[in-house]
Amino acid sequence: MPGFIGREQHSVDEKGRLLIPARFRRKFLLQEDNSGTGAPSRSPALYVFKADDGSLELYEPSVWNEKEQQLLKLSDFNPDERLLTTMIYARLDQTELDRSGRIALSREMLDHAGIVKDAVIIGANAKMVVWEPLRLETLLSDNAGRFAPLANRYI
Repeated sequence: MPGFIGREQHSVDEKGRLLIPARFRRKFLLQEDNSGTGAPSRSPALYVFKADDGSLELYEPSVWNEKEQQLLKLSDFNPDERLLTTMIYARLDQTELDRSGRIALSREMLDHAGIVKDAVIIGANAKMVVWEPLRLETLLSDNAGRFAPLANRYI
């Protein structure tokens, strides 16, 4: 379900748990259950993906399922397609949202993103992107002059 927009910073606790902003949780927690009663149902999990840029991408199940359908079309007998599938699943984890609206991130995921204490969560429409704050600010400041050319090229 698309619609994650905004930016918030939260601390990661000693157990590696990160609070998902309430405005983002509402996007996937208030879906109707299959019984048709209209009662809210919990999304069973979020998918966590280690991105090449040093961030973590969070996908709710319906969005990840669309990507998974594309992966299922790849052949195990084509070496490039098999390699891609292996590389994607080697970077993927699944975590559940607890009753307090937090997800537990593995040490591997936290290390990949360089997150020690704080994390910035950016809503990027169909996904949430988690950054270590200084790493994000460095990326944005180092590339500030590229915004207008990129926007003109792609938007």
